[in-house]
Amino acid sequence: YIEDIDWINWNPEEKSTLMFIICNERILLIHKKRGLGTGKINGPGGKIELGERPIDCAIRETREEVCVTPKNIDLSGELFFQFTDGLSIHCIVYCSNDFDGEPKETDEAIPFWCNIDDIPFSQMWEDDVTWFDYLISKTFFKAYYIFDGDQMLDARIELEEQ
Repeated sequence: YIEDIDWINWNPEEKSTLMFIICNERILLIHKKRGLGTGKINGPGGKIELGERPIDCAIRETREEVCVTPKNIDLSGELFFQFTDGLSIHCIVYCSNDFDGEPKETDEAIPFWCNIDDIPFSQMWEDDVTWFDYLISKTFFKAYYIFDGDQMLDARIELEEQ
């Protein structure tokens, strides 16, 4: 359970980012082709490299995965994942309303635009539906999850004033 974890002293195995580009009531999503979450729909993102700032990771990963450079970037929230197999991930979520380039398929992802009202949550990680409205409404969130493989076992979301 969420309350069984000492989140203050919790030290994640991985630190990562997600970037969601939202323009004209549409959001740029990806079909993930490899890595954690292969086959799922998500936003571009990935592991923060040693010495890399989270925002720089989010920009780099978006360029690598979909060939665009996000602009006008806002910090949207933080996700804390503890998996029953021991994997632990702290993910920093960003949102952008502008970008340079044209989305293109890469070895990592197939990008596609989706209307905000038609986000395919059934093809995404289970937690996404619990925090996506906060991302869209620009309400900063911290969300804590326990997963067993793809299955969400427990969740808690805290909202904060920015």
